[in-house]
Amino acid sequence: MKNVIWLIAGIGIGFVAAHQVSRTPQGAQFFDDVDTKAREFGAAVVDGYKAREAELRAAVAEAEDTIADLTSRLK
Repeated sequence: MKNVIWLIAGIGIGFVAAHQVSRTPQGAQFFDDVDTKAREFGAAVVDGYKAREAELRAAVAEAEDTIADLTSRLK
C-alpha cells in the first residue's frame, strides 16, 4: 500500500512539473516535439498493422481458393 501512495505522489509531482515546464517557450517546444514524434509513431504502428492485416487476408483468401480447387477435384 505504501508503494502505491509513492507511485501516486510521483505521478502527481510529475504532472505539476510538466505543467510548469510547458509554460516556458522551450518547454512548449519540447512537448510539441514529443507530441509530434508520438503521433508519427502511432501512425507507423497503424500502418504496419494494416499492412500485416492485408497480408494475412490475402493468405487466407489464397488458402480458401486452394481448398476450393482441391475440393472440386475430388468430386
